[in-house]
Amino acid sequence: MPRPETPSVHVKSPATVEDQIEKLRSRGCVIEDYDHAVCALSNINYYRLAHYFAVFLETKNRYADGTSFETVMHIYDFDRLMRSLLLTALEEVEITLRANISNYHALKYGALGYLNESNFDRQHIHKAFLKRIDRMIENNTGEQLVTHHMQKYGGAFPLWVIMELFSFGSLNTFFSDMKVEDKRAVAENAFGLPYRCVESWLQCLSELRNRCAHYNRLYADPFGTVPKQIAGLDRNMTGTLFDYMLVLKQLYPRNEIWNVMIAGKLSQLIAEYSLYVDIARIGFPDDWQKYLVDRAGAVNRIQEPENDEI
Repeated sequence: MPRPETPSVHVKSPATVEDQIEKLRSRGCVIEDYDHAVCALSNINYYRLAHYFAVFLETKNRYADGTSFETVMHIYDFDRLMRSLLLTALEEVEITLRANISNYHALKYGALGYLNESNFDRQHIHKAFLKRIDRMIENNTGEQLVTHHMQKYGGAFPLWVIMELFSFGSLNTFFSDMKVEDKRAVAENAFGLPYRCVESWLQCLSELRNRCAHYNRLYADPFGTVPKQIAGLDRNMTGTLFDYMLVLKQLYPRNEIWNVMIAGKLSQLIAEYSLYVDIARIGFPDDWQKYLVDRAGAVNRIQEPENDEI
């Protein structure tokens, strides 16, 4: 059925940048530099920025006293830089997992073993999995690796090739659908961790990656999934950004450069925006560096006994 040109439902009317500024002021936002506000709202959708102003709402249409456009923009920039830093770290986790799964599974079951339903756990829904594979190939018909295997191998894609088309979410699903003994072997080889921890944490990191990749707000916005508790950690997981970063640290493959590439830059970012950002709003304790920076005080990767019947 074709979409009507003029929907019958009522939607808000579009507003000029000047109207948007007046709306912010009417709700108690302090705007000292009008030109800066015009420039910002001309380049960033008002609806996107509204998610950051929402942090300061006391009532439906009123911000807390002292809420300024400058502060909100600094928090917006902090969030943007935080997402970029996290995506850098998440990329390494994803590539490590991709390599370890494809190497292990292909060597055990063959290059095309992923096409056999019996090579997965009982929870695996093979028809849906194969449909996703077909969509991945169709959506990447212009990629050299796809055209090469279509022309030379008649569309037969070895696992290590097809996995290059997997999203983080698809990769996590593949891991979760593997047999228990296979998950255990991959988790140990890739991360030196129990597979149940890896499975839980990968689901969390997939959620984190989706939020970062779609430029969604991190500040003062907890996640829906609480990660499995890290063994030996002296604080309970609740699903904050800090918890997700603790998980990310556990799975980050190159421990020797974590401090420099991730934690070091995080320290600089927090220091740069310390006047505007309340790190407690993203779950960071005052002594957060003890957990994320100081390797001597870091949480050790303690091996937990696993009960497959649980």
